Amino acid sequence: MDSEALQLLVTRVMPYGKYQGRLIADLPGHYLNWFARVGFPPGELGKLLALMQELDHNGLSSLLDPLRKR
Repeated sequence: MDSEALQLLVTRVMPYGKYQGRLIADLPGHYLNWFARVGFPPGELGKLLALMQELDHNGLSSLLDPLRKR
């Protein structure tokens, strides 16, 4: 897991859709699971969403807490 990608999860916002403007780390699990079913968008955004979905699905979202406090 890339530490830079983890930092991006707590700094990048969703650029469109129902949760536009919300940090990727704060997206609800059902939304991330929906992307996992229908397909993640291409590029960096898709990779970040896939990483966040994996963390959320495995109950590892708390790993991001220390990064939020920076």
